[in-house]
Amino acid sequence: MRNTLKISVSIAAASAVALGASACSAPSDTTASSDKGDKNAPLVVAASPTPHGTILDFVKNELAAKEGLKLVVKPFTDYKMPNKVTDDGQVDANFFQHKPFLDTFNKENGTHIVPVQNVLIEPLGVYSKKIDKLADLKAGSTVSVPNDPSNEGRALKLLADNGVITLKPGVGSDAKLTDVKDDKGVKITELEAAQTAPRIEDVDAAIINGNFAIGAHLKPSKDALALEKTKDNPYANFLAVKKGNENDPRVKKLAKLLNSPEVKKFIEDKYKDGSVIPAFGPAKS
Repeated sequence: MRNTLKISVSIAAASAVALGASACSAPSDTTASSDKGDKNAPLVVAASPTPHGTILDFVKNELAAKEGLKLVVKPFTDYKMPNKVTDDGQVDANFFQHKPFLDTFNKENGTHIVPVQNVLIEPLGVYSKKIDKLADLKAGSTVSVPNDPSNEGRALKLLADNGVITLKPGVGSDAKLTDVKDDKGVKITELEAAQTAPRIEDVDAAIINGNFAIGAHLKPSKDALALEKTKDNPYANFLAVKKGNENDPRVKKLAKLLNSPEVKKFIEDKYKDGSVIPAFGPAKS
């Protein structure tokens, strides 16, 4: 066991935040309307481009009209802005996150976002451009992990499950860097989640969220050195709204469509490599 945990903290590039922020502004005909009482106006949803935005586009183009739903999809490339613009009313809803992330975000930012409907799970994976198997990681090797608390915990557990590091007894997916009992000489680098894929060549291995892996043209079933287990996985991604807007008829229509047989088939056909898996059902608040 090492006495000193070697951690190098990297500052995520500002470009991702700037890009996410730029996506906040929207023309007057596509701004959120839930606080204006107009339930016939378009429902504006903030989403990660892939796979969330892709799924929403399918709903918009193939299913929404039959339900009388007008849907506008606003893409964001970071994990901070979607909740902020949902909370301040710039958009009506968002689709990109799981419950542990939302709980932490609400607590740290004083926001009041609540989950509505579970839709999918994206297994977290370990990827590399420099090694062929996790056993190749040794003392001095560098591994990047997402720096937000919930995904960092998932990443550390994935490393521990595969023998790269050892966590303190009793610690699971809520792990923090201080919970690493033995790093075995591996240097863990924190990055904003959106930067783990673009900066994969800066490290020996990177733990990347499913949506960012897909966006970087990585195929989890083929390219991942290790994948998070999906059975009993608590990290389902869901449709979310600001508290008080759960009963908006437009939100209910979208929740129903996102759990439809058509969407299930779309996900299974498009993501045959297992990078995205349907996980339907009501989301726990």
